Amino acid sequence: MSALTWAVAAVVSDDTGRVLLCQQGRGERRYALPGGRLRPAESPVRAALRDIRAETGWDIELVDLVGVYHLAGPLGETPAGRAGPLPDVLVHVFRAQAVDTRPTSDPPPGCRLSWHPPAALPEAVTPLTRAAVTDAVAGRSGVLRDVPWAPDTASPVARHASPDGRPEVGQPPDQRGGTTTDPSVRL
Repeated sequence: MSALTWAVAAVVSDDTGRVLLCQQGRGERRYALPGGRLRPAESPVRAALRDIRAETGWDIELVDLVGVYHLAGPLGETPAGRAGPLPDVLVHVFRAQAVDTRPTSDPPPGCRLSWHPPAALPEAVTPLTRAAVTDAVAGRSGVLRDVPWAPDTASPVARHASPDGRPEVGQPPDQRGGTTTDPSVRL
């Protein structure tokens, strides 16, 4: 196992059941759940509330924990521009509801927010997003899941099977883009 990073994300839904996704950066970036890294001595609950509001402008209410998802750094060569292997990431993913019908503030520049029906997610989503939305919509709680990585996003996205046999889309979290200080943590 490489270095370990703790992160949070949430499947935020509105009154109609759509989920909030963030597409960061320019070009062909993936859609992902809002979230980010835990700060030292910060609980996952506090981190989720803080990071999601900072990233989206939405106040949310956490409903429960969907699960803990493990993103293992890929084995093999270190990508160009990296000093070492990508860290393993443990992500606490919560089920959440938007508190109001509008955000309380504007999201930071570069975050394009959009609401999507869970059955019609964009094809370009991170593997964590696809797995967590699937689990949240199915009403699962307490999920412990390894999420696969795709070796390259320049080529067509790799498909992987989830434990229940459904396909998942793979893509490393660092290829999402974004504003966290650790470029390896993109959910």
